[in-house]
Amino acid sequence: MESTRRKFFAMTSAALSIGSSRILGANERINLAIVGLGGRGTAHMGEYGKLKADANIVALVDVNQAAREVGAAKVVREGGKQPVTYRDMREAFADKSIDAVSMATPNHWHALGCIWGCQAGKDIYVEKPASHNIWEGQKMIEAARKYKRMVQVGSQSRSMPHKIKAMQLLQDGVIGKLYASKGLCYKRRPSIGKKPEIDTPAGIDWDMFLGPAPMRRFTESRFKYNWHWFWDTGNGDLGNQGVHEMDVARWGMGGLKLPKSVVSTGGKFVYDDDQETPNTQHASFDYGDGKQIEFEVRGLLTGEEGGVPKRGAHTIGDLFYGSEGWMAVDGAGFTVYKGEKGEKFMDEKAAKSSDGGEHMKNFLDCVKSRNYKNLNAEVEIGVTSAALCHLANISYRLGRKLEFNPDTWRFKDADANKMLTREYRAPYVVPDLV
Repeated sequence: MESTRRKFFAMTSAALSIGSSRILGANERINLAIVGLGGRGTAHMGEYGKLKADANIVALVDVNQAAREVGAAKVVREGGKQPVTYRDMREAFADKSIDAVSMATPNHWHALGCIWGCQAGKDIYVEKPASHNIWEGQKMIEAARKYKRMVQVGSQSRSMPHKIKAMQLLQDGVIGKLYASKGLCYKRRPSIGKKPEIDTPAGIDWDMFLGPAPMRRFTESRFKYNWHWFWDTGNGDLGNQGVHEMDVARWGMGGLKLPKSVVSTGGKFVYDDDQETPNTQHASFDYGDGKQIEFEVRGLLTGEEGGVPKRGAHTIGDLFYGSEGWMAVDGAGFTVYKGEKGEKFMDEKAAKSSDGGEHMKNFLDCVKSRNYKNLNAEVEIGVTSAALCHLANISYRLGRKLEFNPDTWRFKDADANKMLTREYRAPYVVPDLV
């Protein structure tokens, strides 16, 4: 039922930190709150609902009353108990009976929600990209370490058996010495059109939805899924679908972290609509020592590439290049090609898997074990992969190649350094001291 606690929580770090989690036994069920009940949040409900031996969905959070009501009905319909619902995630964080939080909010809420949750003693599963900008991603790592929390980023590839095998084969030298990888995000995206500014519809807390972002008039283009295509709240498809492939691209290269330079070009082509982010983008990351990562986004019509097939309207996956051949990897399997003629050396199909279920099971196991090193996509992994997307977007927006210091996480360009973070709208401020 809808929570009656509507008191505004002016929560400081000290106030949040009192809601520490209970100690869980190996066979106990984890009391879970799901924050954000859109497409991914609905998927979270479905996947955790299949993990009833490990998790119990006890609370739902969303700024949209209709989403809360639909979500609660889904939990009950699928065999769970009636969850408590909240408009404000801070109310859920203050509930000491909640052990962990699974966050599927828009990108601009990931860092602050994660930090608040860590301060309140909750373990966090947070959707990709880990952060909306580079600086706040670093704060997420600090919070996870300071409060000894399990923080898993929703990079499901890290828990897919066929991708785990493929990445190990690359490290074992199946295509020789690696020199480059390329991520492909050719996900067909229709135009979002143009929508007028209107009064906020009843039942939606628009101030809470915008949170750390600047205040804007409500428009359908900025709400629900299309928030991805505005810089205030999203990171374009590079930081949406693309961050999955970016994560795999650096994973397969032996866990490359941050580059020495980045250059990204592209634009929003063909469409005349409300979208701000590019629908066509190329990025190149130079690591020195003969290694690089390339990435491409195409939301318009395109075909397959290099052995990554077109599935439906999309071509999504990764290519790895070595001294003896190349490998193509996607969600359905991987193929190894070798020699001057590019002969097929190995072709393996993925076993049927759920929409992140293995990844969520890994998170729940670590909530019980308390060993963050066993998380398949621990927060530092997710933050680093997201940072590559942010680096590319900064280069794209400034229109020039940028030199970067991977040790200090700073550019040599003053304008670029200003874009490492954002102006936060009070009271939704990511703190410098977590």
